[in-house]
Amino acid sequence: MPNLELVYLDPYAKDEAFPPPEMAWEEPNGLIAIGGDLSPTRLINAYKSGIFPWFNEGEPIYWWNPDPRSVLFPEAIKISRSLRKSIRNKGYSIVFDRNFKQVIEACASPRAYSEGTWISTEMQRAYCRLHEIGVAHSVEVYNAADELVGGLYGISSGCVFSGESMFSCERDTSKIAFVALAWYAQHVGYSLIDCQIENPHLLSLGTANIARKDYLKILRSTPDPQNADWVFDETVDLSQWKPQQSTD
Repeated sequence: MPNLELVYLDPYAKDEAFPPPEMAWEEPNGLIAIGGDLSPTRLINAYKSGIFPWFNEGEPIYWWNPDPRSVLFPEAIKISRSLRKSIRNKGYSIVFDRNFKQVIEACASPRAYSEGTWISTEMQRAYCRLHEIGVAHSVEVYNAADELVGGLYGISSGCVFSGESMFSCERDTSKIAFVALAWYAQHVGYSLIDCQIENPHLLSLGTANIARKDYLKILRSTPDPQNADWVFDETVDLSQWKPQQSTD
């Protein structure tokens, strides 16, 4: 099927509706709109529609709704024996939302395999604004010296938490943050963690691809989580946690 005409968003119409999912391009997979802005109103509407921004600095804003969608159902997370050992023996502590700005800055830092980043200064400011209004959250891992050594950030949208990026300064610390997120998601009732695009790191932790229509059905029809206060229970021993399997 040939690509449909790409929708251009008005940067001044912050509450403008996004195109329906069937308007997304097949190649590149999921591209659905261009332009607009990164205001809180537009970003919140985007995530409610299963859409997220992804673009490089100097480019216009590109909006995506890929098919299939990479997700983690919390009960499906894979915690290896070596990862449990790292959680148990390395003296790490987990905190939510203590230093969101530092987490997103760390996620934007150059990686060993890449000098660039899609998390531009503009993107950082936009997601910090979402954090200030209680929509964006961070999972933070600290070592025994209380240094931030790993974490992730993302967006809470109804029953879905959309993970945006993660980082690690010590071995396994991004994985530990992901395990903590999965525990919290199951504890308060998030249906799934949206990982957007498949990658080997997340596949090793239990993510799977589902059809976009199934993802959108969950996003639109599942009740919001209850008691999502974004405080991590320090009495929880993640090294011993066994996810509760779904009975569906």
